[in-house]
Amino acid sequence: MISEQAWADAELIWDFHQMHHEPRPCSVAVGLGSHDLGVADTTVDLYQRGMAPLIVFTGATSPTTRARMPRGEAVHYRERALELGVPPEDVLVEPHARNTGENIRLTRALLEDVGRPIESVLLISKPYEERRAYATARKLWPEVEVVSASTALTFTEYVDSIGDPKLVIDMLVGALQRLQVYPEQGFMVHLPVPAPVLAAYQRLCDAGFTSRLVTALAP
Repeated sequence: MISEQAWADAELIWDFHQMHHEPRPCSVAVGLGSHDLGVADTTVDLYQRGMAPLIVFTGATSPTTRARMPRGEAVHYRERALELGVPPEDVLVEPHARNTGENIRLTRALLEDVGRPIESVLLISKPYEERRAYATARKLWPEVEVVSASTALTFTEYVDSIGDPKLVIDMLVGALQRLQVYPEQGFMVHLPVPAPVLAAYQRLCDAGFTSRLVTALAP
């Protein structure tokens, strides 16, 4: 059972992880690969609403996606986009990235290789990864403007979609830890974390929501 306090703390952190940007037209929409095919659906929705003329899906596989997406996250995302009616020429694939830093670096290199000038990026991720993705892009692609986006879900709706409240809270806690420690490693810019969010994070750690914390640092 998740206590009322833990649930309230998780909701606070969930809200903080989202940048609350208003989507606007950008040079490219970049969908970050993961287990969540909803990222592809949201990227396509934004493309079809005229928010970007080009899509790049980025991501290889991971232990959590290999069985579900054996051809790679970006490839499966592209297949989903084509199913939803996006013309093939408007969807590029970056199939090698294995973490958020590589998502950004390799997507930037791909767009440079195809000669596509980029001034702004609509960056689509899982809801609780918005702030981490934004901070990473600001570090590794500083000359472009970054607009964050994700599927519009409440914390409760997301938990219901995953079916494992503890796992979701563990992921929220792990993402917040990375926001605090990765800037020191040069992986992302520093974004201040408000004191109430830090207090919620500490309570959740003390309550045992720690399975996604990192000890050996990696981007």
